[in-house]
Amino acid sequence: MKPLSNRTADFTDSVIRRMTRISNQYNAVNLSQGFPDFDPPKPILEALEKASHQGPHQYSITCGAQNFREALAQKQSRLMGRSINPETEIVVTCGSTEAMMAAMMTVANPGDKVIVFSPFYENYGADTILSGAVPIYVPLHPPAFNFNADELEAAFKQDPKALILCNPSNPTGKVFNREELTIIADLAKKYDIYVITDEVYEHIVYEPHEHIYLASLPGMFERTISCSSLSKTYSITGWRLGYIIAPEPIIDVAKKVHDFLTVGAAAPLQEAATVGLQFGDDYYTDLQKKYTEKRTLFLAGLDDIGLTYSTPQGAYYVMIDISKYKSDNDLAFCTWLAEHVGVGAVPGSTFFRENVNHLIRLHFAKKEDTLYEALNRLSEINKKWQSTSF
Repeated sequence: MKPLSNRTADFTDSVIRRMTRISNQYNAVNLSQGFPDFDPPKPILEALEKASHQGPHQYSITCGAQNFREALAQKQSRLMGRSINPETEIVVTCGSTEAMMAAMMTVANPGDKVIVFSPFYENYGADTILSGAVPIYVPLHPPAFNFNADELEAAFKQDPKALILCNPSNPTGKVFNREELTIIADLAKKYDIYVITDEVYEHIVYEPHEHIYLASLPGMFERTISCSSLSKTYSITGWRLGYIIAPEPIIDVAKKVHDFLTVGAAAPLQEAATVGLQFGDDYYTDLQKKYTEKRTLFLAGLDDIGLTYSTPQGAYYVMIDISKYKSDNDLAFCTWLAEHVGVGAVPGSTFFRENVNHLIRLHFAKKEDTLYEALNRLSEINKKWQSTSF
């Protein structure tokens, strides 16, 4: 047999999704893969029930159902501070994962360079490789995970085609402030590159921080490919509904890529989710309040246990420092944690280009009872570590 494609030779399966399987194997509380254990909003579920009986059940328009795109354009126009045309500036995708891949293939030719901040959501490295591009990694320095402007400009000087920006950040929970975004924007304009944003946590931001859309900064809509998803905002991660917002010339290409990647997102799910896109501002205020309460509960529990962490400014992840356990293998540590403590986590090394093995990621997008159970189990971590041969 002839050898298979070698483009995937340098990456494994998703470690995040692998940790879900390991959590299930040991009946651990799964705080690894970031999905909630509570229901989506009732109006969306009611709309889904209606769509299951009345349809649509056949293909929607490839770029997205008309009513979905119109509702999305109205919502995001208000948030991004400009009028977004639902006909020419939106394409609906099968989750933000496809949105990011379509964006990469829209922008990058094989051999083009793309800047990726490290740590990064693990798909970005794979997206870059699958599209034939070459990643340039720029570190975000803990504990605040800020970038150094000189290091960033040094990457820009290598003639990249694009930069990927996850804001709020997975895995760190960092929210890029206006000053940082302005530095990125000024460099993008100076060196004439595109910016691909991943903004799936745009509505999960903790005061006093605020989410600022890079595309809303002066001169940036023209060169920004804004990717996002309904997964986190409406607690429907399994529906796989995402989108790209960008200028018409970019969307024209992204539509073609999307068409041949997946044809289109699920029609009945678009119909049901349109209801969520029409929610008023009170929904997003309540969402922020709910996640703020979960963050407060979870971080207080980590404090009581004596675990060290970086306080997330947005999203629903916490990076925990496990240095005191003197393990040089964070994947093995997370497997031990699932088996012996009963809590699923993600090893931090899967997010870093650098050799980092002392951080793990937990998430708190769970019911209060689930978080209390996880914290109760984690309270035994020191005792079980001392009594277990590793």
